[in-house]
Amino acid sequence: MTPTPPGAGMMETMTAPNYSATAQDWLQAARPHTWANAFAPVIVGTGAAASNNGAHLGRAFLALIVAWALIIGVNYANDYSDGIRGTDDDRTGPTRLTASGLAAPARVKSAAFVAFFVAAVAGAILAVMSAWWLIVVGAACIAAAWFYTGGKNPYGYQGLGEAAVFVFFGLVAVLGTEFTQSGVVSWTGFAAAFAIGSISAAVNLANNIRDIPTDSVAGKHTLAVRLGDARARRLFTLLTLAPFIATLFLALVSLPALAALIALPLAVASVLKVLRGATGAALIPVLGLNGRAMLVWAVVTAVALAFA
Repeated sequence: MTPTPPGAGMMETMTAPNYSATAQDWLQAARPHTWANAFAPVIVGTGAAASNNGAHLGRAFLALIVAWALIIGVNYANDYSDGIRGTDDDRTGPTRLTASGLAAPARVKSAAFVAFFVAAVAGAILAVMSAWWLIVVGAACIAAAWFYTGGKNPYGYQGLGEAAVFVFFGLVAVLGTEFTQSGVVSWTGFAAAFAIGSISAAVNLANNIRDIPTDSVAGKHTLAVRLGDARARRLFTLLTLAPFIATLFLALVSLPALAALIALPLAVASVLKVLRGATGAALIPVLGLNGRAMLVWAVVTAVALAFA
């Protein structure tokens, strides 16, 4: 029997990973401040369907599960992929499970795929109830969620993250919700999709503006890195205010849609913080401000469209 070298047990204890993530850590890694990006498009998409007398609460609920599960999945997928690449080793913002060593990378990856599975099941049921080809759209959504930071050449590292958010959490989510309930997509739905896609992309852009210093060093060429700090902040302003431009057009269908301007102070507070040069941790509240502005705008607009 080979004797154990002195101190070997101590060395093993010191080098063994200390995976100690709590339920609160897992919740924070799911990034609740981004969930408005999932709820808002379903809410306003249902309002657009209601304007065509096609609202269906059961299908709206399924669409909500799909969107919610997708955003949780993409957040865990980002945590895993950025963590194993070392991109998150030095970052400002909520703690990441993988980079901080709080959870095993394999467990974080599994959590992402469990969320994607939930989205796939709910999406398949919704497709069966409306149109089978939506399964293909759903598969594209899941692929986009994973390859944002996953795979050998993640498109999020090439500056395409905001475009993907605009497409999948704006156009696809809003118009998909409207179509599965009413069987049509309308110009009203397009206006709402443009609005939600824009402000949702602004949330992503704010996150990337905050991380410009570390992303530049890590070789993560986000849109914010490519544009540079000043231009990225100006683009953030345009994207954040886009819903209120859309409101003016939606008011032609339903004058009460102007009530959505109640969300403008939240958006303006967000824009002012960004334009005044907030950096690092000071940009974190911007995500919450935009999320609340998006949700308030979506709820008020949906109600206005429903009673158009």
